[in-house]
Amino acid sequence: MDAFELQEQLQALADLASYDIPTEHDVSSMDLTAISHLLESAVEALAESSDAITDPAVFDAYRSLLKHAESLQGTLMNKLLDSISSGFQAQVDATVRDVDYEDQQTVAAHKTPLEMYAFLFHWFVLAAEKVKASGEEDVPAAPPPKARRGKGGKAATSRAAPKKNAEEWTWIDQIPPTLALISRVLRLKTQRIWMTTVERDTFINCITRPVYHITESEQYMKAQPIRLGVYKVICLAVKHHGHTLAAQISIMQSLQYYEHLSEPMAECLTVLSKEFDHAQLADEILREISAKSFNAQDSKGPRAFSKFLIRFAELAPRAVQKQISLLSSHLDSESYPMRMALVEVIGSLIRELASAEDLAPEQMKKQVAPLYDHLLERTLDLSSYVRTKVFAVLARLCDLRVKFPQQRLAVTRAAVDALEDKAAGVRKGAVGLLVRLVVTHPYGLVHGGPLGLQEWEEHYRAISAEIRELEGVVGKSVERRASEGTEGEGSGDGEDEGEGEGEDQDQDQDEGEPSSERRRKRRRKRGDDGDDDGMDVDGEDEDVEMQDGKDGDGEDGEPQTPKKKKSKKGKKPRTSQLDMNAMANEQEALAALETDQVANLQLRKKYYAEALNFIRQLEEGMLTVQRLLASTNKLEVLEAIEFFRVTHEYKFDGAEVGIKKMLHLIWTKDNNATSEDGKELKGVRSRLLECYRSLYFDALPDMEPKQQVNRIAKNMIELTYDATLAELTSLEEMMRWMMEDGQIHGDVIAKLWHVYSSDRPLPKPQRRGAVIALGMLALAKRSVVADRVETLVKVGLGNLGKADLTLARYTCVALQRLNGSAKKVKGSLLDKSLRLDMENPLFRKLQDAVEHPCRSKEWFGMAEQAINTVYALGERPDVLCDSLIRNLTRKAFRRQERAKTPPPKDPDAMDEDDVQEEHDNAADKSQAQPEEEKDNGDAFALSQLLFVVGHVAIKHIVYLELVEREWKRQKHEREQGLWSEKLAAGRNSPTRSSKDQEELDQVAGNAEDEIGERIAVTRETELLYGPDSLLATYGPMIVHICGSPHKFKNRTLRAAATLAFSKFLCVSSRFCDQHHHLLFKVLETSKDASIRSNIVIALGDVAVSFSSIIDENSNELYKGLSDDDLVVKKNTLMVLTHLILNGMIKVKGQLGEMAKCLEDLDERIADLAKLFFSELSTKDNAIYNNLPDVISHLSVGAHAVDEPVFQSTMRYIFSFIEKEKQAENIVEKLCQRFRLSEDPRQWRDIAYCLSLLPFKSERSVKKLIEGLQFYRDKLHEETVFGRFQEILTKARSNKSANKPDAELNEFENILEENKRQGEEDQAFEKRVQGKKAAAKKRATRRSARKKATQKEDDEDE
Repeated sequence: MDAFELQEQLQALADLASYDIPTEHDVSSMDLTAISHLLESAVEALAESSDAITDPAVFDAYRSLLKHAESLQGTLMNKLLDSISSGFQAQVDATVRDVDYEDQQTVAAHKTPLEMYAFLFHWFVLAAEKVKASGEEDVPAAPPPKARRGKGGKAATSRAAPKKNAEEWTWIDQIPPTLALISRVLRLKTQRIWMTTVERDTFINCITRPVYHITESEQYMKAQPIRLGVYKVICLAVKHHGHTLAAQISIMQSLQYYEHLSEPMAECLTVLSKEFDHAQLADEILREISAKSFNAQDSKGPRAFSKFLIRFAELAPRAVQKQISLLSSHLDSESYPMRMALVEVIGSLIRELASAEDLAPEQMKKQVAPLYDHLLERTLDLSSYVRTKVFAVLARLCDLRVKFPQQRLAVTRAAVDALEDKAAGVRKGAVGLLVRLVVTHPYGLVHGGPLGLQEWEEHYRAISAEIRELEGVVGKSVERRASEGTEGEGSGDGEDEGEGEGEDQDQDQDEGEPSSERRRKRRRKRGDDGDDDGMDVDGEDEDVEMQDGKDGDGEDGEPQTPKKKKSKKGKKPRTSQLDMNAMANEQEALAALETDQVANLQLRKKYYAEALNFIRQLEEGMLTVQRLLASTNKLEVLEAIEFFRVTHEYKFDGAEVGIKKMLHLIWTKDNNATSEDGKELKGVRSRLLECYRSLYFDALPDMEPKQQVNRIAKNMIELTYDATLAELTSLEEMMRWMMEDGQIHGDVIAKLWHVYSSDRPLPKPQRRGAVIALGMLALAKRSVVADRVETLVKVGLGNLGKADLTLARYTCVALQRLNGSAKKVKGSLLDKSLRLDMENPLFRKLQDAVEHPCRSKEWFGMAEQAINTVYALGERPDVLCDSLIRNLTRKAFRRQERAKTPPPKDPDAMDEDDVQEEHDNAADKSQAQPEEEKDNGDAFALSQLLFVVGHVAIKHIVYLELVEREWKRQKHEREQGLWSEKLAAGRNSPTRSSKDQEELDQVAGNAEDEIGERIAVTRETELLYGPDSLLATYGPMIVHICGSPHKFKNRTLRAAATLAFSKFLCVSSRFCDQHHHLLFKVLETSKDASIRSNIVIALGDVAVSFSSIIDENSNELYKGLSDDDLVVKKNTLMVLTHLILNGMIKVKGQLGEMAKCLEDLDERIADLAKLFFSELSTKDNAIYNNLPDVISHLSVGAHAVDEPVFQSTMRYIFSFIEKEKQAENIVEKLCQRFRLSEDPRQWRDIAYCLSLLPFKSERSVKKLIEGLQFYRDKLHEETVFGRFQEILTKARSNKSANKPDAELNEFENILEENKRQGEEDQAFEKRVQGKKAAAKKRATRRSARKKATQKEDDEDE
């Protein structure tokens, strides 16, 4: 055969169909025996000598088999690979021997066989892929077989041939030995075999190309043996055979087109750098990546390169650090995956630098600071994904051994700012980062972990004071040295002064620094070790101490010291010289020591300042995290819960508020687990319960069981302290959940009872908290209170309850739990509630508690709950309430005889009582106070009476409903018994029985209607108008008191009367129809915000009972939205929200007042308004139907708002206009509004509303163009024209197929023309007006001159 040219053969192989083999065997047409014989002969030839491959017949036989490899069976492929591998290996071994021991000519003889084997090996890998594709497709031998088994696994197994192929030939199993052989080949000293670089590169590329081909399969690269084999081949080729450039090109192409190779290639380069000591390739690839630019639309390329960079930075951060200056250009890349990758890379570099032991601290900080700056810059990235990634990376960096305090403070500031980010993922990441910053904070070295703001401020103040004191001492020392330097050497006065200074200094040290003794000892030690001068210093030191001893009985004074001092003073000149030097040395040492101490304290002060900075930033961020608890993003809420749990553990001052607010999440409906990043996360409610358990209910290690119980009970009680009604309601629900789940131990309940019933004097909130907690637990388990009713009565309704009415109130609430908490099913006649006989001592105690003399406003809450308890538990609550009202009436009017008033039943009695009160107030000043107290007492008693009357009225309505249900239940049971009898009697006549059933149903229906009507009549006519009704007596009295505010000025009385009046209105439609106007009048005129607030809530209840009456006067209700008091406004908004959304009142154009609340200064009101409109948008066309009225209401007239407020309000409301048909109709209506408006402000508002519409359809644009006649004369207004320009831009940006581009262009020209025309008209009108004004002015002047002339003529005459 001709000389074998490897390069030519490889190029020819690219087109397999036209590849020419001189003596080709048509394997595809041969039978199995012939193919086997052909292969056998070739194998035998190679077995005899590996050089036989150069025989044309043998080589062509192998090439023919490979060309038709798809026709070969698995056994033949195995045999083919074995023979080529064996021959190749034998040739390699022979070459290795010859390279070491033979001459160049012998070595060169191996070149052609090696190239031929390499070529066959290269071809075999390509062929093996094809055989794999056909033979392994049905029954894959690769690791992930599950995906295909469901679809066609069984069908595939029934095919014998493919199954046999798969069993006998599996290419994936042959890859590792194949790669091992290539590695052996690469051990050759190729430079001795191939003289030219081109030939050598061709050979190396020939055997490495199959390796790159193998890497293209993600399935293969998942197998570790294959992956490691690939790494070894590439590393050997690069290290020993000049494969660097080719490898660089191949790796870059792999990253570009095969995303799964990102991480393997990073690992390969790491192996090359660390194990083969060849870092140049990695550097070149990093430089090439840094020079690439990525498009924002390209997602695949950047994603692959970003994975590569992240993995390589993890494995070889030092290699990446060398190129970071070039790579950092990708921080400004258009592609956000590349920016995210650089953020990860920077994180890896910081981690590497922080853990490096070969860097000095200063050098480390210098290198880390700019990297942190890069990360902090990215917290403001345009992409929320990048911002989220930054916070994730920063959170991981918190765990580093080195803390970088300055950077941590900057990171904390960035995280707190990011809590306001619009992307939920970023906010979640920021909260998670803050949690990690707290957990890993570096400020626990001195005082432990807690980070309470007040405690740290105290530490800071203490250290500042200590520094000031020490600085004063050092300052004196320095001053003394300066003064001594100016004195003469022989001056005895200077010596005395020096001694005095030293004396003062020691005194200062004694006062300011407790360790002065240690300093003296150190100075003595230094003196003892010194020379003669040092001895003098020692002596001088003793002199100073003795001087102290003279003045203040110094601690270390010795008897001998004064003698020494006197003897030294005998030789004045010499001693003076020595003493001055000694003192100077001493003071230098002292000043140096003090300076070191000040420097140490300064460092501690800096430490405290940084800690305070950190704590204050966290406290600031807590306000935002509290709002995040109400987020709709579940993951964000979970992170916020964890934040408050951690900050509470670290004793942050503001964490308690967040823990309380978190409690409301117990009502969250979504309790399903959520997965994130492969992790299973709990639902919000589960996480909340877990958090509260860990904080308050879980047992602490190393604590006795009794102490555990005391601690848990104490925590439960303290949770009720200063809790609002909303917090108590949420806490109650949480306790119910925990009790139902069996998480509250019986010993804890027993401890709560012990606290509640303790005879020792306890703080009032503690006993209250115990009964509140018990009442909450009883919701889930009735027996908690059922077993201890006597205790409740004895404590809560006994002397303790009378002394603490709040305790009595919560005791009544706990007693109501005897009925359990089973919710009533609508339409069900079952009633599982417990009813007690009215002779039960409990009711006597309740009545005594209400009738007990009292002047506290807490009585009203207690009385309300006491009456609720009577109606909840009593069989005949009306009997007890009748007695109660009569007794309170006697008490209220008992003193009327002294005031010379008519009989007590006369409702006008209070008129004269007030007159008498006024008379008494005007009388003698000494008598005024007792009389006033007496009259106020009467007013309070009357207030109590009216409160009870009103509450009994409203509770009796509920009681009547229960009576109605009980009657119906009894009727139903009787009918069921009758039906059973009839059924038994008429079993033989099915026709008859069905007829009886129909008759029975009809009778039962009629009976139920009769019961309902009877109860309705009782409520309507008997309760407030019946001749025997006790409540009827008080109706006129309540109406009179409410209608005479000038007579009844007592605030408590007016509030109680108004509340009772409101409740009476809910009882009877007749009473409501007669008197509801009075309630609206009180709402309008009352100056008491609490009364107005109560009326608003009451009107909601009245509307539920008699909707038609309130619906006619709903305008009055809307006035509360403009009330000055925030509570009144909020309650009005809540009531209206409830009534409108439940269809109890119709909206008649007043929705504009609700819309005003969207921009209210109070955040709660604005949020409530937004909630209302979002719920209203779910009703059919509700917002669309009322939109014109809202625009009119806010744009013109008495209710108009400022333009910025109008615009923000409309922007929110228009976000609910989503239907295209609605948008089209609104365009038409708004265009017609231009015609009727003359005010430029209204033009601007209408144009703004038009610009808010989407203009997605062609019809919307056409409607706008058709309405041109209505607004063409308004286009001269700059703002109006600008809005139409915005509309044009929006219409053009839509991507609909039928977008009317031509019409839009024409419309734009018309707008421009009309604008120009309008401006000209306006200019002309201004000129005309100007001329008219000038003419008028001239006329005025002429008339003035004329009058002046006439006046002069008259004077002359």
